[in-house]
Amino acid sequence: MNIPIWVFAVFFGIIISAYMAIRTGKEERQLEMESIEREGEIYMKRLEKEKDSRTVNKERVYEG
Repeated sequence: MNIPIWVFAVFFGIIISAYMAIRTGKEERQLEMESIEREGEIYMKRLEKEKDSRTVNKERVYEG
């Protein structure tokens, strides 16, 4: 059974391509999750500030 060398090269290229696609996809998902976590932290801080400012405003109304 004689298989040309280019067939092995194409097969090897497909394997390498699949590996790189999987690795890149995994890295992109990780970066996306980190970005989402940062955005979530910013949002939670903003909500906490808003809650604090409402509490302070209510206290001022009751004092006056």
